[in-house]
Amino acid sequence: MKPISKTAFYCCGVRMQDAKHNNPICGDIYAEAFMNEDGLKIFEAFKDETAPNASNATRHRIIDDFLRQELLANPNLHIVIIGAGFDSRAYRIQGGTWIELDEPQVIAYKNERLPASNCENELHRISIDFSSESLEEKLSPFLNNNSVVVVIEGVLMYLEEEAIDQSLQILRRLFPTHKLICDLMSRNFFEKFSKSFHKKIADVGTTFKFTADHPEAVFLQNGYSQIKKISIIETAVELKAVRVPKIALKTVLRTLASGYAIYIFNLPSVLI
Repeated sequence: MKPISKTAFYCCGVRMQDAKHNNPICGDIYAEAFMNEDGLKIFEAFKDETAPNASNATRHRIIDDFLRQELLANPNLHIVIIGAGFDSRAYRIQGGTWIELDEPQVIAYKNERLPASNCENELHRISIDFSSESLEEKLSPFLNNNSVVVVIEGVLMYLEEEAIDQSLQILRRLFPTHKLICDLMSRNFFEKFSKSFHKKIADVGTTFKFTADHPEAVFLQNGYSQIKKISIIETAVELKAVRVPKIALKTVLRTLASGYAIYIFNLPSVLI
């Protein structure tokens, strides 16, 4: 079995660190349960990356808030999390049916540390080897007429555009009326603000592959409509997670504000 991705431990470490603050951004009290000795060693190299870590926690918070709103409107919502990592939203957010997909080693470890049977919401954890198994086959048992939200967080920048395109085609076939929330980074943002952090990511064995001039284009080309774009950096400033003058984000740092964001898409027949 392959080892668990080091970036999964990094992201979990960010949420663990955040949860210990007096005023946490996302308050993931379950994150610490997943951080074993190896995970803590991995996070040690990133723990002082103040701005990237704040952005990571803010990204998670924005998606949390969106899902809470969706579940208030429809408690029977199905939430599909692709590349779930150590996501614990099914335990922290009330309502819905949750479907988490990730590599077998991640799912096995999650079940050991935080069993699905302990979750008050309906939770399904699905093992998938993304390199050799079919996403369509893994998700086909969950075809239904209920509303569906797909979450893809902290994943797309590590994929080739062709793989993203193929995944979107599968999601359209499976769930013709769904919303999709994800984070996307522009090439300009990467070039100006992320290269030093990316070097640390590369040091743990992975690399960014998808940083396009207009990363949303692949979704639009697959029939999605963009219904909202939320700046991660601007939200982090509003939450006082980072200190950047707001006027600067509107002027000299516009790329910082707009280049890394949460996007919400839907297929045309879904209303928000």
